[in-house]
Amino acid sequence: MKQVTASGVTVEEAVNSALAQLQTTEERAKITIVDEGKKGIFGIFGSRPAVVKVEMKFDPIEEGKKFLIDIGEKMGAPIEVELIADGRNIQFILTGEKIALLIGKRGQTLNSLQYLTQLVINRYSDQYINVLLDAEDYRKRRNDTLIQLAERLAQKAIKSGQNVALEPMPSYERKVIHSALADNKRIKTYSSGNDPHRHLVISPLK
Repeated sequence: MKQVTASGVTVEEAVNSALAQLQTTEERAKITIVDEGKKGIFGIFGSRPAVVKVEMKFDPIEEGKKFLIDIGEKMGAPIEVELIADGRNIQFILTGEKIALLIGKRGQTLNSLQYLTQLVINRYSDQYINVLLDAEDYRKRRNDTLIQLAERLAQKAIKSGQNVALEPMPSYERKVIHSALADNKRIKTYSSGNDPHRHLVISPLK
């Protein structure tokens, strides 16, 4: 959390100095008076400056929302963001006329935005928060596609007797395939490689 300690002739002056350094306002800051200072004789002799500590207050979720809206503007695809919160699991639903730009090919742009949004939110949060981005029900459609893909490639692995490696994908997408094939006793699934190239492998059981 950003914070500065500032001094001034008065508490007000010290606070204004700290707020200027942080480029924020009183509403977004937590102000602690360390020393109220002392004017001294004739305002000079024995005087002591006022000292304050100012910390920036952030709402992690609002910072994540602002980040997404800003990205949408910069990409030329203005969006509205709806929040669905369930404890430490946060879902942002994105809508807009050019939302396809934020989804990208096979959801790659959406996945990247999700990763960056999670970094932004957890930078300001005291506890880890899981973030999921969705747009135009993309996640459900993608999950359906992944389940169909999993079943098709599992059959390929069984018929060929060879391992089948899928393309790199985020952990939650790999979990969809793991779950879809969990009851298939003729194959096993495992993840291989390191992010961002970590991928799932379907291996036939001998």
